[in-house]
Amino acid sequence: MKILNTAASSVAALALLATGAVAEGHATTKLRIQTHYAPESISGKLATEYVENIQAMSGGAIEVEMFYASSVVKSVETFDAAASGILDCDMTGGAYQTGKNPAFQFVGDIMGGYDTPYQQLSWLYYGGGLDAAAQLYNKYDMELIGWWIYGQESFASTKPIAKVADFKNWKFRSPPGMETKIFEKLGASPIVMDFTEIFTALETGIIDGADASGLANNKSMGLYDIAKYANFPGFHSMPSDHLACNKAVFDAMPEAHQRIMKVAMESLALRTALTFEKLNAESASELRANGVTLSRWGDEDMAEFRKAAQATWPEFATTPEAKALVESHMGYLTQLGLVSE
Repeated sequence: MKILNTAASSVAALALLATGAVAEGHATTKLRIQTHYAPESISGKLATEYVENIQAMSGGAIEVEMFYASSVVKSVETFDAAASGILDCDMTGGAYQTGKNPAFQFVGDIMGGYDTPYQQLSWLYYGGGLDAAAQLYNKYDMELIGWWIYGQESFASTKPIAKVADFKNWKFRSPPGMETKIFEKLGASPIVMDFTEIFTALETGIIDGADASGLANNKSMGLYDIAKYANFPGFHSMPSDHLACNKAVFDAMPEAHQRIMKVAMESLALRTALTFEKLNAESASELRANGVTLSRWGDEDMAEFRKAAQATWPEFATTPEAKALVESHMGYLTQLGLVSE
């Protein structure tokens, strides 16, 4: 009996050791991620949902410390903070890094490219985009996990903007960079100013219009209380927010955790596009009811804008990575029929 008890004890001890080994082998991934969105904003809530999803799908093995509204470093510094180890991942956007390499323009805001978030996402996942972008991100010790795109931005204007000809001598607030060059080609007068100055500049007539954000966001800021013209759906700018992580950190993660993060980004991308499609549609109905004129551009005007935009791309494609991305986009846009051969 003593022998049996001893044997049973030995088996139990081995089981405990095995359980301990499994527990020790159950790797935990701890990440510090920063986004530029506030937690109460729509995009901030969607980012929170992403974090909750990857934690749940990993059974708690992925632990995330999330920082909102650029609370650790400035938005433009998030990428470098992740690459250097201050953070682990950057959940802002590639457009902030164009000073580092102009190639980031073509993963951050592909102006004059795609019509919908779905087309842009299809380039990333099925048009060779991930491979082309990986070369850029890896050069800076980062790994691109995925995109989330809220859709086309719309203008706010005190004058009609129903066609390309309406841009002649149209003074508008523009962010710096490629956009100014494109609209100069169309006869507009872009004025670079801080985001916070838009409302007053419209109110005082310093500018005729503004490139601020999407229709719903513009409405929430009160821009259409002053500017009674807009274009919807938009066409000129569709920023891509990204999730990019320190490459060494990502490579050290278990493959299952890597897969969870990437697949969850696809879910975030779909939810983001659908969320803003609904909000923009609701805003459009409300604005029309309140006397705001919404213009939808025709095919000829769209083609003219896209031609001006794509004529500007080579001016910014001055590095091997930028040239590779432009070539990739042009090839896929041709397949979609948005660019003629």
